[in-house]
Amino acid sequence: MTIPNAEAAVLRLLDANLDRAREGLRVAEDWARFGLDRRDLVVGLKDLRQQLGQCHRDAYRQARHSASDGATGLAHPAQQGRVNPRQVVAANCARAQEALRVLEEFGRQPDPELAAVAERCRYRLYDLETQLLANQDRRQQLAQTRLYLISSPVPNLLAVLEQALGAGVRLVQHRAKGLDDLERYREALALRELCAAHGALFIVNDRVDLALAVEADGVHLGQGDLPVAQARRLLGPDRLIGRSTHGLAQLRQAQLEGCDYLGVGPIYATPTKPGREPVGLAYLEQAVAEAQVPFYAIGGLELSNLGPVLAAGSFGVAVVRAVMEAADPGAASRALLETLHG
Repeated sequence: MTIPNAEAAVLRLLDANLDRAREGLRVAEDWARFGLDRRDLVVGLKDLRQQLGQCHRDAYRQARHSASDGATGLAHPAQQGRVNPRQVVAANCARAQEALRVLEEFGRQPDPELAAVAERCRYRLYDLETQLLANQDRRQQLAQTRLYLISSPVPNLLAVLEQALGAGVRLVQHRAKGLDDLERYREALALRELCAAHGALFIVNDRVDLALAVEADGVHLGQGDLPVAQARRLLGPDRLIGRSTHGLAQLRQAQLEGCDYLGVGPIYATPTKPGREPVGLAYLEQAVAEAQVPFYAIGGLELSNLGPVLAAGSFGVAVVRAVMEAADPGAASRALLETLHG
């Protein structure tokens, strides 16, 4: 048996592991696209593949010689045990991560740029894998939900929300900044139980601790709240994280941080955000072009002014007073849902 030249062996090794990493990423990317309908994950995985593709030099391909590779076609019984998409995705993420580690180790001397790219991709893939393998039930429901109701401290709060939920509202945020912690907890717990009875998603505004305490479906963060990475570490991969955004830079950052949905606004002036200048439709149009996750136009929205927002292409709308202060919350909710889905 001829022992291969060390330099040629490293070139072949780098070629094989670039192929292996990109193939594993492509399997994960296709599941994100066709299985999860997660454009944000598709974009992230595609970017990793493209970065590696740019590092795949001709010298590596020319060193390829499958006929002399004794391990070509070598399989393992574990491959036959992957009976569902989750197992396939997990195996291919692991395959890509292992290949990236090989590229780091053997690429440092002949190709430092490749080694550095492989290291960055490996750490990014760890985050993407967490999202790929998370329970997607909440995100799938969110993707079908275009009306987002935010509560306000009105008399008979539970009765108002009962009417809205009975009319078909399936996404509710508890916003109660004026209450002390105990009152806020008790109110959030009652609303979470009400939403669960109607099959609606329940989101807590600002407070990750409260969201965990009442077992909410997620939390909504403002620009001055806890960083998304810390919220995700506490909430885990399955719960939803939303973020308020007031400009394109904030939207892009929120998507990079892995937010599940975005608030876009305020579109019009609103007393719920005193002193906040409305962004109008210009930013909404930018969001339509760049958002990779569900997003909700917010700020002074009601049935009478939804036309321009929907014409701009908004995925959904978030309302407060249009339902919470309506004479008939159920009828108001039905009218908004009919307009959004009509």
